[in-house]
Amino acid sequence: MTGSTDPKTVVTRYVEAVAGGDLPTIRASFAIDATWNYPGTLPISRVWSGRDTIVDEFLGGVGALIRPGTMEIALVSVHADGEHVFAEWTSDAVTVTGIEYHNRCLGIFTVADGRITSVVEYADTDHTARVLFPAHRV
Repeated sequence: MTGSTDPKTVVTRYVEAVAGGDLPTIRASFAIDATWNYPGTLPISRVWSGRDTIVDEFLGGVGALIRPGTMEIALVSVHADGEHVFAEWTSDAVTVTGIEYHNRCLGIFTVADGRITSVVEYADTDHTARVLFPAHRV
């Protein structure tokens, strides 16, 4: 990955890559041993370990639930304090079953050596459950 290793820039570039469907930049944004924690009781709630697992299974798995061409990600704000970056974004899409999905998310990112090493994501998991996982029962 080329460009700045400044943590705020790294996270901004990552979110913009997700918004633009830029898979090489998405993958290159993560350290090989990165983790992504999605709290809660959903089928996707756990700590995802490893860059390829995060990109292919977590992000790719959620992406498979979305109708192609309907996902819109918009960065709302980004704040950095050293290696920690707090990013807020909106996710709007239509699911493969035709239901509209609208969520506001917050990620707490840790960046080292120009790569994302960990993320803890917070979102409206009740909305996520109802729209993306309607058969899931808590």
